[in-house]
Amino acid sequence: MEPDKDSATLHDRHRAVMPSWLATYYDEPLELVAGNGRHVTGGDGRTYLDFFGGLLATMIGHNIPEITEALQRQAGRLLHSSTLYLIRSQIELAEKIAAKAPIDNPKVFFVNSGSEAVETAFLLTTTARRSNQVIALRGSYHGRSFGTVAATGIRGWSASSLSPLNVTYAHSGYKYRSPFSDLDDHAYIAACKDELRTMIQTSTSGDIACYIAEPIQGAGGFATPPDGFFLAMKEVLDEYDVPFVSDEVQSAWGRTGRSYFGIEHYGVRPQAITFAKGLANGISIGGVVAESDLMDCLTANSISTAGGNPIAMTAANAVLDYIESNDLQENAHRVGQILFDGLTTLASKNPLIGEVRGSGLMLGVELVHPGTRTPATAETDIVLAECRAAGMLIGKGGLAGNVLRVTPPMTVTESEAHSALGILEDVLTKVSATQSR
Repeated sequence: MEPDKDSATLHDRHRAVMPSWLATYYDEPLELVAGNGRHVTGGDGRTYLDFFGGLLATMIGHNIPEITEALQRQAGRLLHSSTLYLIRSQIELAEKIAAKAPIDNPKVFFVNSGSEAVETAFLLTTTARRSNQVIALRGSYHGRSFGTVAATGIRGWSASSLSPLNVTYAHSGYKYRSPFSDLDDHAYIAACKDELRTMIQTSTSGDIACYIAEPIQGAGGFATPPDGFFLAMKEVLDEYDVPFVSDEVQSAWGRTGRSYFGIEHYGVRPQAITFAKGLANGISIGGVVAESDLMDCLTANSISTAGGNPIAMTAANAVLDYIESNDLQENAHRVGQILFDGLTTLASKNPLIGEVRGSGLMLGVELVHPGTRTPATAETDIVLAECRAAGMLIGKGGLAGNVLRVTPPMTVTESEAHSALGILEDVLTKVSATQSR
């Protein structure tokens, strides 16, 4: 007999009808019911400082009038039409993205998620190159769909060994756990560059569809390559005419504080960029901006029934306009530096912290057992729970699930950053003291 819905907890009902592999945070998962600015209200009645932003999708905060009012106006006119008709807001958004993208003669195609965006990039590059060989990076995450899982370099997120792709995994910019970690940045880049060339010569046929990389790895724990890393990799790729796909599902639109698209910081002009998440501030969206020859390589008809729909396009246009008019990239740089400096100071005092990395409002704190580089996975879960108890929500990632992800919306204030640092210091000090007993 099914439990009465009134007596069952929401968590009980979730477990009864949702997949067992659908991950949630905390032993007692939290329902979010409302939000304002950088704060959310839970089903428990408490208000929390939101420093995870819906897994980086709530990019400029909750209940932003410029966004909600634009959506209300559009909802009163038209919800859907499909790409078989002209969509003015879609064209306007594509024009904005094309004008900013570091891509030659760009064209834009919209879909509904990051996974679908990367699938589209794979469709384009494998078709154009007549090859299913792909170079991805160790520690990468590109989505939950069949093709994107095949190019994911994290065991915990790779559900199947079956694949439509032939993938070679190259070294990433995750120097902290690299076999080249003892080298300085210049030597590290040189070693990775040489290894990439060796991999192409020995592990591929030479006809490679693409090289795909996140400028800062998301689920991989915000691994941040040294400056010059991707430019060096691009030099090798150009020797073999391999297209570069920059996966910017998490790093675009100025969140890193140092460039509008994450890959620009490294001096690289890719052949394609995938995007999603924060572009519509949490409404389902995704897409690819690519060189026109690459985008136009498909010879069969295609549409995107809901991709580019008027609601998502309206939200995205409002988001990009808001970022520009409020100079949020500069805010991400300035407040992000406050957070980075504060976390770095905390790391100097707390042996639980192995490394602080990232850029702008995309920061990772790797937790380890003191005096080692052994991942402190259980402690990371405790920190997440203690932060919730203290009134703040953060995320986690990393190859072993031992990296705190600190990713507030781009509208975050200096005062909120200092509040977050205070909570993190109290929690990490408490957990570190408990661990040392």
